[in-house]
Amino acid sequence: MSILIGRNTRVVVQGITGRDGAFHTQQMLAYGTKVVAGVTPGRGGDRVHDVPVFDGVAEAVAATRANTSAIYVPAPFAADAVFEAADAGLQLVVCITEGIPVRETLRVWHAVAERRARTGRPRLVGPNCPGLITPGQSKVGILPGQICRPGPVGLVSRSGTLTYEVVQQLSQAGLGQTTCVGIGGDPVVGTSFVDCLELFEADRQTEAVVLIGEIGGNDEEEAALFIKRHMSKPVVAFVAGQSAPEGKRMGHAGAIISGGSGTATGKIAAFEAAGVPVARIPSEIPGLVEHALERRRRARRARPARAA
Repeated sequence: MSILIGRNTRVVVQGITGRDGAFHTQQMLAYGTKVVAGVTPGRGGDRVHDVPVFDGVAEAVAATRANTSAIYVPAPFAADAVFEAADAGLQLVVCITEGIPVRETLRVWHAVAERRARTGRPRLVGPNCPGLITPGQSKVGILPGQICRPGPVGLVSRSGTLTYEVVQQLSQAGLGQTTCVGIGGDPVVGTSFVDCLELFEADRQTEAVVLIGEIGGNDEEEAALFIKRHMSKPVVAFVAGQSAPEGKRMGHAGAIISGGSGTATGKIAAFEAAGVPVARIPSEIPGLVEHALERRRRARRARPARAA
């Protein structure tokens, strides 16, 4: 199994005629993703990599039964693109675009959350994220498919680059992945660590989870509390930015320590208090995952057999 995307994912690419949209459409198609439509207003009737282009998302969904959107629309128009995708009734909206003002993202977040509460859809991933991939089945976004392998490890990360590095190391160690999700590093994102942990906990094929956090905000502390209270599967964590100076943004818009909160030290302490092993450097992650999986398997073997 997997979370969020799989063999039945049918993607509409918003901004398909732009440079990034066209390039990553080609990459998604090459991976085997079902990219069934593109959208660029005024370009309806065109084709990009033999994918039909429509003027609007609702028209594309009606014609192709798309259920997922990948948004490569420039930042000034990206919020409206999310609203259009939500109005079209899509299940999943993945916003790759970076540079969207926080005020605009908050407007989108509240509108999508209200609609999701009423209708159960859509789920928003991003913005400013690399997207997600279920190895061997589908990728939506910009993650490099060649480094991924199917297997029992779920991964959720705030950092795109660290996602690639850790996935490569997991694959080289023979630890394949169920789904890898980049939730994005902005201060406000549509899908949180807790959202993904909940999905991985319910996924029967996910046996362990890797969580890649970074300085800034309190998402990692909330994740640690959720793990302690609700997760039966082992989680291994890494927190980036351990040497970051206070008050200086490091990379992502959300990666800033302010007033002593959001520090790597505090996040690591929260994970350790929840019984989550924390890697000092990314290369330690595969070993910690292997150890966690072996402990889980030993515990299963040690359970008394059910009475006949």
